[in-house]
Amino acid sequence: MQLQLALDLVNIPEAIELVKEVEPYVDIVEIGTPVVINEGLRAVKEVKQAFPSMTVLADLKVMDAAGYEVMKASEAGADIVTVLGAAEDMTIKGAVEEAKKQNKKILVDMIGIKDIEGRAKELDALGVDYICVHTGYDLQAVGQNSFEDLTKIKRVVKNAKTAIAGGIKLSILPEVIKAKPDLVIVGGGITGEADKKAAAAEIKRLIQQG
Repeated sequence: MQLQLALDLVNIPEAIELVKEVEPYVDIVEIGTPVVINEGLRAVKEVKQAFPSMTVLADLKVMDAAGYEVMKASEAGADIVTVLGAAEDMTIKGAVEEAKKQNKKILVDMIGIKDIEGRAKELDALGVDYICVHTGYDLQAVGQNSFEDLTKIKRVVKNAKTAIAGGIKLSILPEVIKAKPDLVIVGGGITGEADKKAAAAEIKRLIQQG
């Protein structure tokens, strides 16, 4: 089980400072959609330059023209690029093809998908690397989570790795670990803590035990 740190509400210098603090405990650094919107792919480039040995994910949430967008993210230094599960199959195929060409990986974000099981089966057959169940910010606000969805996709996914994101913090981590995703994505559960290093260390410890 790996730990991904989602950086959403930071600028580039803050992102680099934050990663420095938690680097020993984090497997993947996610340059979140808000950062990409505010700073562009330069954020991906600068974080990758600062931490060349770390895996960097660009959360582009690609919906169309995937080949081009995956290529641009790869050029900026992204190792993994996100595509939305709601995208057309041709878009997913384009993303997977370009990622293979660039020796990168594709994570599909299932946010907003109604038939989680059915779509996960299709995406798995299309050759994506990760399928991620995601409770978006707006649904977290009304107390929802993705544990049930994770169980559903784990039943049908044969090749892709599974991931979970959205509102994950120490208090609910045991429940997440029980569901055994390959990748646990944490944002505010680390970045919102006073002692970020301690939070990351404890989350990583529990994940490794699980």
